[in-house]
Amino acid sequence: MKKVFVYLLATALVSGFTAFAVVKLTDKEKGVKSDKLTSLPIHNVTLSDQLYPDFTFAAETAVKAVVHVKVTKRGVEQPFTIYDFFFGYSNPGMTPKNQVNSGSGVIITSDGFIITNNHVIEGADDILVTMENNKSYNAKLIGNDPVTDIALLKIESDNLPYLTFGDSDSLRLGEWVLAIGNPYNLRSTITAGIVSAKARSMPSMSEDFKIESFIQTDAAVNPGNSGGALVNTKGNLVGINTAIASRTGSYTGYSFAVPSSIAKKVVEDLIDFGTVQRALLGISMLDIDGELAKERGLQSTTGVYIAEVARDGAADRAGVKEGDVLISINGVQVNSGPSVQEQISKYRPKDKIELSLLRDGKQIKASVVLQSKSGEDGVIANTKNGLVKLFGAELKEAKPENLAKLSLKNGVEVVSILDGKFKSIGIKKGFIITYVNQTPVSKPSDIEMIVQRSRRSLLIEGVYPDGSVVYYGMGL
Repeated sequence: MKKVFVYLLATALVSGFTAFAVVKLTDKEKGVKSDKLTSLPIHNVTLSDQLYPDFTFAAETAVKAVVHVKVTKRGVEQPFTIYDFFFGYSNPGMTPKNQVNSGSGVIITSDGFIITNNHVIEGADDILVTMENNKSYNAKLIGNDPVTDIALLKIESDNLPYLTFGDSDSLRLGEWVLAIGNPYNLRSTITAGIVSAKARSMPSMSEDFKIESFIQTDAAVNPGNSGGALVNTKGNLVGINTAIASRTGSYTGYSFAVPSSIAKKVVEDLIDFGTVQRALLGISMLDIDGELAKERGLQSTTGVYIAEVARDGAADRAGVKEGDVLISINGVQVNSGPSVQEQISKYRPKDKIELSLLRDGKQIKASVVLQSKSGEDGVIANTKNGLVKLFGAELKEAKPENLAKLSLKNGVEVVSILDGKFKSIGIKKGFIITYVNQTPVSKPSDIEMIVQRSRRSLLIEGVYPDGSVVYYGMGL
């Protein structure tokens, strides 16, 4: 029995060592380490720099070019509240107080051009810009575009830190970005997040030419961030922080920025022309889903379905037809109406673009010369004498003495009439336009903005030098 026990014990030991050797050999062949080698305390593990990029360069560089924008509206009527009635804080009819708002802006040139949101400076009488180093400057409004919610300011200084525009088209979903601004007057605040969506629409906007192609991020943005910078990890400006989606008015996880491709073009137009040169393709579009693809016999959901082509519009002249599927613009793929708007918004009237289309299952090309809403030649401001060309007429802000003679508070004078829509409806030289679509106008850009917003027609009211009041109607 003793010999048998020794034999069994020896056999068990040999089997155990053999099994261990086999497991070790197998682990070595597979490159697997033992639990003792991999079970290290978490504080001894060093995370790769590739997992968490270094934001310090972008943050420290960009923050110097982001400014605090303080806006003062003088003599604003203050609402009379129940507290005023019971506690006498103020009296109805007392002298209106100044209203002060604030936001952010981004220096984009060394000589002091600053981009911000239109809603930040709208109605401002005084604009004060404070830099990251606490230097302050009075700013002048160069121009604004309510449709894109972009405005351009100018301060008088040199050798300023500034940001260069990056390529928002090249942004990728999941890419890291920084939002820099002044939320709740907390100066030079930096938050980080990722690009969570592109070409995102905002259903609350209602303008005819509204920008529906925001960059959506999860970087924390709050009131006061408006007009601030959205930068990539290289420190390039890829967007202007504009809005948040929130039921409380504070950040709840979603923020939206105007892409730099749009903001840059708007700024260039404001500097070069004093107004935005907005191009039209002349189509109505539908996003393609499974139901539409089945209904129209489409092979896939790629691209944008062209539901209507405006007669004699840019697309019509290029041979684009109803039922075509637009798949790319100048090589950039488009899969939604907002993405088409984003691409077209980068161009001006008379620019030529290349469209890729699917027709009857075959891919074709079309070269399109873009138009403006006011005609083939677009709206061009003459920076030398302040004239603006619109519908074949040259317009300028009416002189105060001319307005006084006719007891007018505001108006835009028709300086000359050439061939165009104004001439065809009977408008003559010397006519002072006072209202367009029942909205008072004081400068040519006011009229141009109303034209851009209007869908079908214009009602023009004005006065001739002899005092006669005349109304004109015109289709678009």
